[in-house]
Amino acid sequence: MGFIDLENLAQYIDFPAAAMEILAEPQRQTILSLRLKLSETESLSAKAYVVYHSLLRGPAKGGIRIAPDVTLDHTAHLAELMTWKTALMKLPFGGGKSGIAIDPAPLTHFLKSSFLREWVMQQRLDLQKGVYVPAPDMGSGPSDMAVIFGEMHIPECVTGKPIGVGGLPGRLEATGRGVATTARLLGEDVLKRPLNELTVAIQGFGNVGSFAALFCHEMGFKVVAVNDVRGGIHNPNGFDVPRLLRHVAETKSVTGFPGESIGGEELLQLPVDVLIPAAMGDVIHGKNAHKIQARSIVEAANGPVTGEGDVYLRDRGVPIVPDILANAGGVSASYVEWHHSKSGGLTTKEEVLTNLDKLMTHAWKRTRAAQERCKCDLRTAAQLVSADELITSLRDRNWI
Repeated sequence: MGFIDLENLAQYIDFPAAAMEILAEPQRQTILSLRLKLSETESLSAKAYVVYHSLLRGPAKGGIRIAPDVTLDHTAHLAELMTWKTALMKLPFGGGKSGIAIDPAPLTHFLKSSFLREWVMQQRLDLQKGVYVPAPDMGSGPSDMAVIFGEMHIPECVTGKPIGVGGLPGRLEATGRGVATTARLLGEDVLKRPLNELTVAIQGFGNVGSFAALFCHEMGFKVVAVNDVRGGIHNPNGFDVPRLLRHVAETKSVTGFPGESIGGEELLQLPVDVLIPAAMGDVIHGKNAHKIQARSIVEAANGPVTGEGDVYLRDRGVPIVPDILANAGGVSASYVEWHHSKSGGLTTKEEVLTNLDKLMTHAWKRTRAAQERCKCDLRTAAQLVSADELITSLRDRNWI
């Protein structure tokens, strides 16, 4: 059974039963055992999961998550989201995801690279044939993608690479840029107020959260609260985000920057115009949704609002830009990198970000049109746009 409520979508569109059956289950799920021999008496091992939810529209696309709490079920969930995300953005990809169940924090670069090489060894055939195209995710980054490239020597077999080994200028910033762009479109189109009058709180200050903060600041938003794993800070007058980023580069945390200390739950409950959860999933749920005072939410993380939390906030009229739209900037830039790796094309960061804004705006307009047409919430509307693309592809492939 899938995580997208297909029965709900069938209330709005003609959703063939055969299409629902195909999209409800992953096409392939693989469990890998990764093992490193450290010495004659010591070894290190980890389970890894690779899920291809759909190869309908193209190669399975999705990042490699490295975290101790990774499970097959959660990897399947994320792979399914990628199917719907790539369809929403009209990209020639399917949905996939990998997870390695180990804490990357205590690993040396050598050990982490060794685990990735073992992962590549077991996935080599699919990487070589282009069945799966990985990218960074939580716990992995560009240097890890360089390891995969180094093992395969096929530029298009992986995206999110460092620029020096065929990576895309602007790919690092792309997810945060897409989040900020959807926040801007939300402010202009739904909240209908000048951006310099809108306040933003961002939970999580990793790659996505920090770039979202920077671009929101540049667009005119007032970023009033941010946090990371060490703590949070709040300034009702808004932060000087470039200065904050320099502080984080030096200290590895937002803590210590001028502002009032604030806890994670406190940040989620601030009465801001736009709340951006950019860290973990399931942070807004049935037990705390009634405490959320934000006027709107932009899901920078995957699945930060649970089903129960979503129903409560929807009933209250809180607009939520869903993850498959809000954080689609990363996979959109990955498509450009993949395409350029295959063709040998070159581009600049400015061109990438400008084109990304156009892609995000087009997806936003299609979502808003579906919302107006079907009189539904933004999450349902985005899923309806994706469903239309997927059903068309199923018919084109003669699968239904």
